[in-house]
Amino acid sequence: MGNKITLKGIQQNFFRVQMVLIISLALFLGIAGTLINIHFERQKRDQNLQNVAEAIAQSPILTEQQIDTIILTEYLDSLRDTLDNIDVISVVDSNYVRLYHSNHELINSTYDGTIPEFDDDSEGYYATNDNGPSGTQRRAYAAIYDEDGNYIGFVMAIMLMQNIHKETWQTAFVFMLITIAAILMELLISTELSSTIKKSLMGYEPDVFSAMYRIRDNILESLDEGIIAIDNEGNVQFVNGAAEGMLNHIESGLATRIVGENINNLQLGSETLLIDRMPIKEKEICVGEIAILHDRAEYTKLMEDLTGTRYLVDSMRANNHDFTNKLHVILGLIQMEMYDKAVSYIENITIVQRSTISKIMNVIQEPAVAALLIGKTARASELNVKFALREGCFYSNADMQLPSELLVTVIGNLIENAFEAMNDTMDYDVQKELIFGIYSRPGAVLITTDDTGVGISEENLQRIFDNEFSTKGEGRGTGLYQVKEMVERYGGIISVESQEGVGSSFSVSFTK
Repeated sequence: MGNKITLKGIQQNFFRVQMVLIISLALFLGIAGTLINIHFERQKRDQNLQNVAEAIAQSPILTEQQIDTIILTEYLDSLRDTLDNIDVISVVDSNYVRLYHSNHELINSTYDGTIPEFDDDSEGYYATNDNGPSGTQRRAYAAIYDEDGNYIGFVMAIMLMQNIHKETWQTAFVFMLITIAAILMELLISTELSSTIKKSLMGYEPDVFSAMYRIRDNILESLDEGIIAIDNEGNVQFVNGAAEGMLNHIESGLATRIVGENINNLQLGSETLLIDRMPIKEKEICVGEIAILHDRAEYTKLMEDLTGTRYLVDSMRANNHDFTNKLHVILGLIQMEMYDKAVSYIENITIVQRSTISKIMNVIQEPAVAALLIGKTARASELNVKFALREGCFYSNADMQLPSELLVTVIGNLIENAFEAMNDTMDYDVQKELIFGIYSRPGAVLITTDDTGVGISEENLQRIFDNEFSTKGEGRGTGLYQVKEMVERYGGIISVESQEGVGSSFSVSFTK
C-alpha cells in the first residue's frame, strides 16, 4: 500500500514535465509566429503603400501639363475611400506645394517635411518611417514624371504608426489566444496520457515498478521449478533458468506444446518432468498460460522423506501408548512394594526395546521402511501381538532401486491386514504372532509376512486381490488391490497361501 500513488507520483511528475515542455514550445512557436507574421505584414504593408503611391504617380491626371486640382481632389478622395489601409494621401509638386492632401485644409500649403531622394536603387519609389502633421507614420514615396520624363513632384501614401501598432497588437492577441488554446489542448492530452501510463503501471512509480520487476525476475530465476509462459498466439514470453536446464535448450515449438497441450508428464531422456499449467488472466480474459515444470526425481525424494517422517511420528505415538502401559505396570509394582520385580521389569523392557530397534536399524538400510517397522513393532505390542523379524533379514536399496513409497505401501498394507486377521480370532489360547521378512540381493527383493490369524477360505482366496472385495463390510477391500497394482506396475509378483484357523502367508518378489 505504501508504494501506491494517487495524483502525486508519476502522474504529477509527468504532468509537470509536459507542462514545462508544452508552455515553452507553445510560447516559442507563438512568439516566433507573431514576429514572422509582423515581418511579413510589414513587407505586405510597405508593398501596398508603394503600389498605391506608384499608381497615383502614374495617373494621367498628374502627368498632364496643367493639373486640375478640383478633378484631382475628387479622384483621390474617391480612391482613398476604397483603400482601408491608407490613412493619408498627399501630392506635392516640384515647388513643394501640396496639390492634394487627405486633410483638405493643407491643400495649396507649403510642404515642409522630408524631401525624398530618388536614385537608381529606389526605382522612383521607396518606403520609410517619418513624422508629419498627423504624427509618426509609415510613408511610401513615388516620383511624378510628366509626359517628357521630367520630374514634377512626388506622391506620399501614408499609414499612421498608431494604426500600424493597433494592427500589430491585434495580430499578437490572436496568436496569444491560439497559443493559450494550444497549451490547454496539450495539457488535456498530457493529463489523459499520464493517466493512461499510470494505469498501465498499475498505480506504481516507475522506479518501484522496475524494482518489483527485478525482484520478481530474481525470484523466478531462483526457483528450482522450471517456468515457461506463452501468450495467446503461442509465442514464448518468459523462460527461467531452471526450465532451460531441464529442457537443455528451449525450442519455441516444444515450449508451446508443453504449455498449450494437455501434457502432464514429459519424458526427456532418463528424466521425467511433471507439468502443472494455469491460465494468465487480465480482467477475466485469458491472455496466456504458464507451465510449471517439476523434476519427478526431486518430488519422489521429497515424498520419501515425508513418508519416513510420517511413519516416525506413528512410531512415536505407538511407543508413547506402549510406554504408558508399562509405566502403569511399574507404578503398580512400586505401590505393592515389589521393588525388585519393578527393577527387573524395567531392565527387561529396556533391553527388549533397545534390541528390537537396534536390530531393525541394522538390517534395514532404507530409513522410511525402518521407521515403518519400528512403528509397527510398537503397534503390535499394543495389540498383544508378537512381532518378529525372520532370521537373515537384510535390505539395501543399493541391491535394487525401488521407490520407498512403494515399499512402505506394500509392507504397511500386509502388516495391517495381518493385525486385523489376528484380532478377528476368538481363540485366546493361541499365541498371536507375526513374522516379517525382507531380503535383498543384487537385482532381487523378497518380502514375506506370516501371521496366526483366522486364515482365508478357499472361495475368498480367489478374490482377495479384487477391487472392493472384503469380508468386513462396505467401503473396504481396496488395500490389497492397490498393493497388487503397485507391485505389478514395478514388475513384481504377489502371492498368498492360507489355511482357515491356522493363518496366512503373503510374499512379494521383485526382480530386474
